[in-house]
Amino acid sequence: MKVITNISLWQKTRQNLPFDKTLGVVMTMGALHKGHLSLIEQSKKQNDFTLVSIFINPTQFNNQDDLAKYPKTWDQDIALLEAADVDFLFAPCFDEMYPDDYRYKITENSFSQILCGKSRPGHFDGVLTVVMKLLQLAQAHRAYFGEKDYQQLHLIKQMVKAFFISTKIIGCPIIREEDGLAFSSRNIRLSKTAREKARLFAQMFHQNQPLEAIKAMFEQQDIEIDYLEAHCNRRFAAVLIDGVRLIDNLELKK
Repeated sequence: MKVITNISLWQKTRQNLPFDKTLGVVMTMGALHKGHLSLIEQSKKQNDFTLVSIFINPTQFNNQDDLAKYPKTWDQDIALLEAADVDFLFAPCFDEMYPDDYRYKITENSFSQILCGKSRPGHFDGVLTVVMKLLQLAQAHRAYFGEKDYQQLHLIKQMVKAFFISTKIIGCPIIREEDGLAFSSRNIRLSKTAREKARLFAQMFHQNQPLEAIKAMFEQQDIEIDYLEAHCNRRFAAVLIDGVRLIDNLELKK
């Protein structure tokens, strides 16, 4: 695996790839887990080369304490990517990614204003801006995103369509731990007690019950609700468990 931290070096590397070979990209903020590895596996199946990016993007954090506590597992991430036989790792610094110091940004003014966007002002501006930058840099044929962040996935698909970006956006299924909790980089911040509460959150969220009944179950377990709503024939939830924010979604049965 070739590790690249410099944008100009990546651009030169990208230009030297055979024109008749395909490239897939998986964008991450590190703290890699089985969910990320499933995206990488899909990219490797569909492309000749796979690029993974690791960049903890500060512009998508409305809470600086959350940014400071975001897990950083560089050595473990490198080992996982090498074991997965990834071709390229791109890990730029802030000054490389934001030479304008975030004066320019991409804003969506409809679907980004609900759910995570409502409770995290500016979050999706940061997400869409950094994804656009990485799409422009990668010049990949396909980019892979998990359905756990379904709102993000939908917004990225629409952004790519709106700006005539040629990269195809591929949504991949949520990967869950044995007890049903969706894999997330934030899971490693959960204490033993909080992890048990997270298991209950996933279990209750998937019950075929009205939202009000699920809300009551959450409250009974002292699970702090950010939102619990239904949109686009899906149920969405975000909760805080001992200060750790977890999200989930599922398609509703017709």
